[in-house]
Amino acid sequence: MLAAMSSALPSISSQATAVSRDRGDACPGTLRLHAADDGALARVRIPGGVLGVVQAEALAEAARRLGDGDLHLTSRGNVQLRGLRDGCGGELAGLLDAAGLLPSPGHERVRNIVASPLSGLDGRGLRDVRPWLSALDAALCASERARELSGRFLFAIDDGRGDVTGLGADVTVRAAGDDHALVSLGSADDAWRVAAGEASRAALLAAEAFLDVARESGARVWRVDELAVPARVLTRAVDRGLSGAEVAHVKERTHTPRTDGPPPGLVGDALSVHVPLGRLTGPQWRELTRVAAPTRDAELRLTPWRGVVVPVGGAGTTDTADALGRLSAAGLVTDAASPWPRVGACIGRPGCGKSHADVRADAAGGLSAAGRSPLPLYWSGCERRCGHPRGERIDLVAVPEGGYRLTVGAPGGPARTTVLTDPSQLATALAAITP
Repeated sequence: MLAAMSSALPSISSQATAVSRDRGDACPGTLRLHAADDGALARVRIPGGVLGVVQAEALAEAARRLGDGDLHLTSRGNVQLRGLRDGCGGELAGLLDAAGLLPSPGHERVRNIVASPLSGLDGRGLRDVRPWLSALDAALCASERARELSGRFLFAIDDGRGDVTGLGADVTVRAAGDDHALVSLGSADDAWRVAAGEASRAALLAAEAFLDVARESGARVWRVDELAVPARVLTRAVDRGLSGAEVAHVKERTHTPRTDGPPPGLVGDALSVHVPLGRLTGPQWRELTRVAAPTRDAELRLTPWRGVVVPVGGAGTTDTADALGRLSAAGLVTDAASPWPRVGACIGRPGCGKSHADVRADAAGGLSAAGRSPLPLYWSGCERRCGHPRGERIDLVAVPEGGYRLTVGAPGGPARTTVLTDPSQLATALAAITP
C-alpha cells in the first residue's frame, strides 16, 4: 500500500497562462448546437474514440438524415456533424440516445477523454487501459461536480507508450510499472502515483480539486494551465481530495517519453487508417464498419490524429490485405509513406464565415510540397486557428488581403515568417523558410 505524502510542486505549469474568462464556455455539444455558415454543428463526445459498430451506424444515419452526410473527426477523437437542418435537435438527441451515445445529458459536453488507441492491440503499452476508460467515463457521468467542468477540459489515458501524453490534457493518467498509475495535471512534470485500481477515481478527484481551486480563487477559467494561483494551492487541494477519498498516493517528478500516433497500415492486431483532413464520407464510413463488423460487438477507435483504428483480432477472421485494399480504394490513407498525415486544416470556407480562404482546397493542392516539408503543416482560415494541434509545425494562416502568412518556429530563436500570395507556390515558400 502506498503511503500518503505531502510536498509542493514547483509550479502548476511551466507554460501556464493566467486567463480570466468573461463568459461561459460556448463549446458545442449534442444538445447545444453551434450555428455555422453551412448549417448547425453538433459535437458528439466519444470517450477514448471507442465506437461500437451499431453506434457508428447511428452516427452515419444522423449525418445522412439530418446533416451534410459526412462525419468530421476532431483532434480529440470526437465526431462533428455539420450542415444540420433547422429544428433537428430533438431528433438528433433521440437518435444518439437510442444508440447509447448520450448516457447523461448533464455531462455530454464534459466527456472529453482521449486514450491510447492501440492499447491492448500491439503489445507496446504497459497495460490495456480500456477498463480505466470505461471507469472514468462512468465516474464522470455519476459526478454532480463534474457537470461544472468546461467543454474544453480534457482527460488523457496513456497506456505507457506516451502517445496521448503530449496532447495538452488537463488531467493525464499514465500507466506505470508494478500495477500503478501516474496522475498529473496540466503540463507539469509532477505526478501522483496511485494503485492501478484507483487510477480513474484519482483522475476525477484531481479534476474536482481544480474546480475547488478555481471557485475559491474567484477565477473563471476553463483549463488547468489557465489557473493563476501558486502551485502549492492546487497541490494541496489534490492531496486533500485523494486523502479524503482514502486513495493512497505519493508524489514524484516524472518525465514522460512522447511518441506519435499510430501510422497507417497493419499495426499489431489492428488496421490503422488516416482520414484526409478528418472528413469521412458516408461510403468511407460504411466501408470502415464493414471491415470492423465480423460480429455486431466489434468496434472502431477514432484517434486524436484524425485517424481510425479497426481491431481485427489475431484469429485470422479478417483478410487484412483485402481490407486495407478496400479502405484505400475508398479514399482512406493506408500507406505510412503518404504525406496526408502531415497535413491538417480547419473547416475554412464555405463552412466558416470567419475564414478568409478555402483552406482545405489549398491544403489538398499543396499536398506534394507538404510531403517534402521537414515539419507537418496546418492551414488556418483566420487567426483563431481552430483545431490547431500541439507540437512543432509550419503554420499557414489566411490573411484578409488574400494569401497566407507562413510561419515556422525556430527552437531557441525567433520564428521565421514569409508571405505566400499564391498557394501553388507553396514548395518555393517552404524552401525559403525552412533550413
